[in-house]
Parts: sequence; structure tokens; C-alpha cells
Amino acid sequence: MKIGEKNVGGMDRIIRVPVGLALLAVGYLYLAPLLSYLVMLLGLVLLGTAVFQTCLLYSILGTNTNKK
Repeated sequence: MKIGEKNVGGMDRIIRVPVGLALLAVGYLYLAPLLSYLVMLLGLVLLGTAVFQTCLLYSILGTNTNKK
């Protein structure tokens, strides 16, 4: 599997979007400064992988949830 190839499928995206949004909200509202930045960064990564349908970790592990 090539890096940058679409490997995030529909159900995976459906889960990543609300979890990413929740992490952004929790990081923004409730946590200490350093921890909040890390949690918000994780939320942004989840949203980015859902939007672009590619996950670097999936590429490294050879995982693909995208139905072709």
C-alpha cells in the first residue's frame, strides 16, 4: 500500500468525525494548556484523516478500511 493512498472507509470516517470534534471541544474547554494542545492536535488529526480519507498509520501497518 502506498503512502497517500485512500485507506479510510465510510464507517471509519463516521466514527472519526464526532470523536475528533469531541476532542477539539474537550481540549478547548476543560484541560490544562499543554494537555489541551495535545488533545486538540489529536482531534485535528482525526478530522484530517476523515476528510482526506488517508491515514499514515494505516499505510504503515498495511490496514485498509476503504471498500474499493
